[in-house]
Amino acid sequence: MSLRQNKVLSLLGLAMRGRNLVSGEFQTLEAVRTGTACLVLIAEDASENTRKLFTDKCSFYEVPIRCFGTKDALGGAVGKDMRSSVGICDEGLAKAVIKQLEMTGNGGKHGED
Repeated sequence: MSLRQNKVLSLLGLAMRGRNLVSGEFQTLEAVRTGTACLVLIAEDASENTRKLFTDKCSFYEVPIRCFGTKDALGGAVGKDMRSSVGICDEGLAKAVIKQLEMTGNGGKHGED
């Protein structure tokens, strides 16, 4: 794992400690629906159904979405078991994560291959 990827995981841990992060399918979807999610991250090894669900919901509610890491890495970063999705609910932290993802080269954007 690269230094930039570790930085993203550290930012996720920071968001969790500051109570600015939701994790798991139900909490993340609720944050998207209610407008509290500023960014959604989907694990690269999430199922196709999960990816489609979040891509569709985030597109409808105009919430940025990125693919990043594995379910194990996302869960570990926030002190939980495996997580397919996390939602960052702080605009500053969301921008910091997007910036780090863009610095890795591909931006981690979903569905733009």
